[in-house]
This record gives sequence, structure tokens and C-alpha cells, in this order.
Amino acid sequence: MKAWREGRRGAPDGAALAELQRRGIDLDPTGGADGHPPGEPAHEHPHHRSEPGEPPLVGFIGAGAVGTALGAALHRAGWPVVAVASRDEARRDRFRSLVPGVRAFVEAPAILDEAELVILTVPDDVIQRLATELRLYGGQALIHTSGVLGAEALEPARAAGTQIGAFHPLVAFADTERAIAALHGATVAVEGDDELASLLAWMAEAIGATAVRLAPGSKAAYHAAAVLSAGGFVALLDAIAELGRAAGLDEPGSLAVYGGLIEQTLGNARALGIRAALTGPMTRGDVGTLARHLEALERLAPAALPLYRAAAEREIALAEARGSLGSDAAESMRRMLAMPV
Repeated sequence: MKAWREGRRGAPDGAALAELQRRGIDLDPTGGADGHPPGEPAHEHPHHRSEPGEPPLVGFIGAGAVGTALGAALHRAGWPVVAVASRDEARRDRFRSLVPGVRAFVEAPAILDEAELVILTVPDDVIQRLATELRLYGGQALIHTSGVLGAEALEPARAAGTQIGAFHPLVAFADTERAIAALHGATVAVEGDDELASLLAWMAEAIGATAVRLAPGSKAAYHAAAVLSAGGFVALLDAIAELGRAAGLDEPGSLAVYGGLIEQTLGNARALGIRAALTGPMTRGDVGTLARHLEALERLAPAALPLYRAAAEREIALAEARGSLGSDAAESMRRMLAMPV
């Protein structure tokens, strides 16, 4: 807030202040010239505290899809979500509509005077820069929801007696209410010292999820698998729909026709294991079928061809590993995949 005030040429007029207050936006929640009340040393415990044994006061920096869904889920679970910061007015309003009574701010540092647990729900590329703009009070914790960055990304914000960590729900946040529902039974990867990890596990339990602690150095691989499960799967669906259009199906038609096969395959994988669930021409060494597929893809859906080739290579390796595909047939199929159509 200090940087914002220093950049102003004067105070807002009365009408502007009234409009900001109507929106629930505080320009200066503390009244001090440096962001702290006069006479109070910086970086002591925040002004507002939870009672012993109760959940901490929670504030969000970022009101996008993840922050809004997580804030609403915590609010519905009875956790005190007290503040949100976002420079996007529409996102602030959306957050406040789902979390009544929350205080809204334009600038991130104001959250530090409101909350004990501060959650960064901003894009991964912003986290480390934002951490350099924050300075925690003693007794506060700062966490982010990135799936790929470690807690150490928040190190610049630490002060004596503070904690940093991470809380990554393995949920697709395409729709707020669907995401909130999906948190029930979801997995959340948490980072932090034992005390903070215990708190984050409690928070995960409150929204119906289960917390896990990952092996050191494995978070990027864990997140890459998550990306394949969500975005990668959507890319695969898009390729399926493109081929469906060549067969005269619209997108809902493709989802109706192929969705059942996808669900059956997932069920087989759960019941039998991934390798045993593999079916299709790659398991049989059916070179002729592969050739026809490649020709059709090149002619009707060339953008899907690289994805088909990559998947076929993986299928051939799986079929070899389980013993259903001989080495000669596997080599013939790999040569065909490598050749121009």
C-alpha cells in the first residue's frame, strides 16, 4: 500500500471514496504511513488473530479460478476467509459474492494486516516476484498453490517466526462449483515444516480432500503427470473430436460415441492395471490397420497426426512389455511410424 500511496498525487475525492467503500475496498486498512499503526514495530504478529484451537484467519492474494473456488470451499467449511486482494474488479466482486463479508483490496500487501494464513493463488510465473514484495509478520504463514514450484519460492517474504509452504489441490478449476465439488475426495500436495504441514492437512480435510507430502525433488514430475491428466487429456479429446468431425460427428456426438469407450478403458485400468487394459492394433501388431490410420490422419486430420504417432509409440512399448507383441512386429510398426505418410 505504501508504494500505491507514494504514486498518488492526491487523495481520492468524496465520491470516489464512497464508491470504493461500496465495493468493500480499503485503501489504507491500518492508517499508518508505512502500512502499520503509529508506534507499532513492523513485522510483529498481525492485527487480527484467531482464537486458540480455531482455524487461522485466511486471506487470498489472487481471485482467479483457483482462489475463488478454494476461498468459497473454505468459507463453506466454516473457515474464516477474511480478505482477498486482486487488481481485477470483476474478480474481486465474484469472490465477495461467494464469500460474504470478506474484505477486498486492490494491492496484495494489505492482506498481511488482515490474515494469519496468506494463500497466493496467482500464476506460477508471478509467485517469486510477488514474494519479494511481501514481508510477513511474526506468526504468519504464506503458502502458494503452484503445482510445480516448491515452498522455497516464497523465501523472500519470510521474517523471523514465519512459515512458508505450498498447497496444491489436484483438481481441474474450469468451473467454480464443479471444482468445489471435486475437492471432495481430491488429493492435495502440501509442503512446509511439520507444524505447517499439519495445519494444511487440517485445511485439506475441512474441504473434503486428503493431504499428501511428496518425495523431495519430485514435485515437477508430479505436476507434469497432473497436466497430462487434465490439459493433456483435453488435447487428446480435441484430437478425437477432430477425427470425429471427419466421420460426420459434431463435438457432442464424438463425446457421446467415444466417451463410453474412454470410461470403460479407465475402469479396466483400475481393475486390471494399465498394461492389461491396453487394446487395439498396436497390441496385435496389425501393420495394415496402422497404415490406414496414418493415411486417414494425414488426409483428414493432419493436426492430430503427431499426437497419434506419440501415443502409438507408447502403446507399442507397453504391448512389448506385457509380451503381447513380438519384437519383429514392433519394429515394423515403429518403422512405419517414422516414415512420411
